[in-house]
Amino acid sequence: MVRIAKVSKIYRAGNEQVRALDDVSLEVNAGEFAAVQGPSGCGKTTLLLMAGGLLQPDAGSVEVDGEDIYAMSLERRAQFRARKIGFVFQQFHLIPYLSVRDNVLAPTLALPISGAAERVEELLGRFNLTSRAAHTPGELSTGERQRVALARAMLHEPRMILADEPTGNLDEHNAAIVLGALAGFAEDGGTVLLVTHDRMAAGEAGRLVRLDAGKLADDGGSSHRDQQVAG
Repeated sequence: MVRIAKVSKIYRAGNEQVRALDDVSLEVNAGEFAAVQGPSGCGKTTLLLMAGGLLQPDAGSVEVDGEDIYAMSLERRAQFRARKIGFVFQQFHLIPYLSVRDNVLAPTLALPISGAAERVEELLGRFNLTSRAAHTPGELSTGERQRVALARAMLHEPRMILADEPTGNLDEHNAAIVLGALAGFAEDGGTVLLVTHDRMAAGEAGRLVRLDAGKLADDGGSSHRDQQVAG
């Protein structure tokens, strides 16, 4: 589903250069739940943004679902993302003046979705948000806001979900809800690429990838979850 080939990214601030990614290659298959771990500043979020078509590498290529996303025009890439990729971020990125229902519907502004209204109600029910549908994000708990963000990411039934520290602000109960939903998405054939510091989150993945100082330190190790299954 994702093929990242020899990508590098350098951030510049005055005369300083920070090599966020250094010749990194990674493939994630359809139906795979992969977690990327590593210390702060190692390049995890940079890698995720590149995989989502939001940050062009300085070198290398990124293919998603067989297409080179950075060979596309900006307009076509935006449409591609709207069709195939869902995003979940630690800070939620909900629209503060919209209701929960309208926040979940927000992707339809970029791409009309057949049956969107019915799909929203289904997702609100799945994430126990029906009674909160008319509330705004400021009236929600942290866990509820992340569940709204996850419902929004799933609205258009994407091929892949990219999640950046989705449990970073959550208690154990809400983290389990979010991770269970991501695992279920992968079990149904979707692809999940998650970056996290959270051992619980990484343990839910079927594969662990480790980054260190912009380089791939380890790729393909089984997670604790897979080791438990194997045992």
